[in-house]
Amino acid sequence: MAVGHAPTPPAPLPLRGIKHIVAIGSGKGGVGKTTVAVNLAVSLAKLGFSVGLIDADIYGPNVPTMLGATTQPRIVGENQIEPLTAHGVKFISIGLISPGDKPMVMRGPMLHQIIKQFLQQVAWGTLDFLLVDLPPGTGDVVISLVQTVPLTGAVVISTGSSVALQDARKALEMFHQVNVEVLGLVENMSQMTLPDGTIIDVFGAGATQQTAKQYNLPFLGSIDLDPQVREGGDRGLPSALAGEGSARGKEFLAIAQRVAAAAAEVASHTEDVLEIT
Repeated sequence: MAVGHAPTPPAPLPLRGIKHIVAIGSGKGGVGKTTVAVNLAVSLAKLGFSVGLIDADIYGPNVPTMLGATTQPRIVGENQIEPLTAHGVKFISIGLISPGDKPMVMRGPMLHQIIKQFLQQVAWGTLDFLLVDLPPGTGDVVISLVQTVPLTGAVVISTGSSVALQDARKALEMFHQVNVEVLGLVENMSQMTLPDGTIIDVFGAGATQQTAKQYNLPFLGSIDLDPQVREGGDRGLPSALAGEGSARGKEFLAIAQRVAAAAAEVASHTEDVLEIT
């Protein structure tokens, strides 16, 4: 009996009206990936971009809490989901559909369907940036994402600790394997400044920048460890709302500017290739 070849999966299709899709990933949990994703989204909105955010961390959907909006989304038009809007950012999360402490128990096919739904059945409208907050690790969600839509690139978040960077390098290799360009690395919880001016190196400040240099990738910036960042996330008032008015707001704004520039650079290269072909 002849053995047939497995069908070739369809090529990922761009989402109409969305200019850049950027994945926000990390090799491990606990490095503040969602905190950075939320504050990056708010900072891009403050810069004047139209921004959407998908909370694809299905097992730990914290974006609604961090953005301070938890109402269930409405169905509009032809079975389209209307995203919520908070602080100038449109967003969707499984935490809005299944709120509370009930865990999401899902396997690959179900995860794939949710990611497709969040990408294709949400009424995003016209966006400059659609950020996708990935779950930590190198699992099914990333594969579903790259199979569904073409990504502009990815941003990898890490602390400076050796353990976190060991896993961050796995994330870098994962994006390389699925042909997603890494726009750069961000070091979160870099160092802590006490009220008297004393600086404490908590996780190994500067090590993420060295990793970026090792991989010949841009270093997008660092965010200091600051209780106000945590407090803002708990209250649904991200630190980035302060913009230039606070130290952390400045850091997030600077990272957002670098991400926007890197995304524009990648897009221009893509356009050049299309014109040549």
